[in-house]
Amino acid sequence: MGEGGLLEIINLSNPIFKGYIFYSALLILKVLAMAILTGFQRFKNMVFVNPEDAAVFKCKPKIDANVERVRRAHLNDLENIPIFFVAGFGYMLTNPPVRTALMLFKIFTIARFLHSLVYAVVKVPQPARGLAWGTGYCITGFMAVKTLLHFL
Repeated sequence: MGEGGLLEIINLSNPIFKGYIFYSALLILKVLAMAILTGFQRFKNMVFVNPEDAAVFKCKPKIDANVERVRRAHLNDLENIPIFFVAGFGYMLTNPPVRTALMLFKIFTIARFLHSLVYAVVKVPQPARGLAWGTGYCITGFMAVKTLLHFL
């Protein structure tokens, strides 16, 4: 970091910071959308796991494969996206090339959208889901390693 330190990086004139904020906002909206999609599947199929919820709709508590797919995709987001936020922030502090950082943020975001699409919406057979997940995983790992090495 230069003389301005952290303020050089966390500044809206920094294209990497702007990209990080933009893609983070998209990912936050995606996680929120998955919660709505889970609820939609529950109501569409009248599937409620909790007895008190099932009682409201006069049905028995049960589990449904379609609801579970969406719920697992949402859980996968909750396991992977917050780690990306931390790794991406640390990576920004390494003063990476602008094009590289923006490409990594963009590809991670696309991979997470694709992961949910092929897992919970279109149900594309493997290895589609694994490739989408692996892409995001590798990007997060890359950023974490670059950050670690930079601050050794």
